[in-house]
Amino acid sequence: MVKDKVVLAYSGGLDTSMMVVWLQEEYGMDVITCNLDVGQDKETVGIEEKAWKLGAINHYGFDAKEEFAKEYVFQAIKANAMYMGTYPVSSSLSRPLIAKKLVEVAEMEDAQAVAHGCTGKGNDQVRFDITIKALNPNLKIIAPVREWKFDRMGQIEWSLERNIPVPVTAENPYSVDENLWGRSIEGGMLEHPDLP
Repeated sequence: MVKDKVVLAYSGGLDTSMMVVWLQEEYGMDVITCNLDVGQDKETVGIEEKAWKLGAINHYGFDAKEEFAKEYVFQAIKANAMYMGTYPVSSSLSRPLIAKKLVEVAEMEDAQAVAHGCTGKGNDQVRFDITIKALNPNLKIIAPVREWKFDRMGQIEWSLERNIPVPVTAENPYSVDENLWGRSIEGGMLEHPDLP
């Protein structure tokens, strides 16, 4: 029997590494990973190998720095795109480009769905979902984090039980998102502003 295919926006971090396995287990789908280099500081070398080890049936890696700079960052500079006048819209700026590439790969691979790792508490999910639906309304969108009942430590434990190599530990529970335009950090104590 031929399985349905899903194209996953894959960073190689905790959430998306977990998703490769989770999508296979929970949805019974073949997973195709898609990674964009938008100028993040971390190496993209090794991401494809990691995706294969987790069970991906194919992987696409794009050097999207030039397209991101010309079509997104330069436009943001011209528009003085700052959140509340002080915070550069960095992570959010890359989301439409990533979503566009997901749709392109899904169409090339004849996939039925795309998946992303956006949490249910931020606007990134909206940026992905709207872009995907505008480009291809027939694609199903799967956002595992919206379905999960895990906290960060639960994710780490679930991943370790399945021998998923993750770059996050109890000692370093942070998630870093960066591109040519900026960097944002979340997780760990940052999620608990009530702590001293």
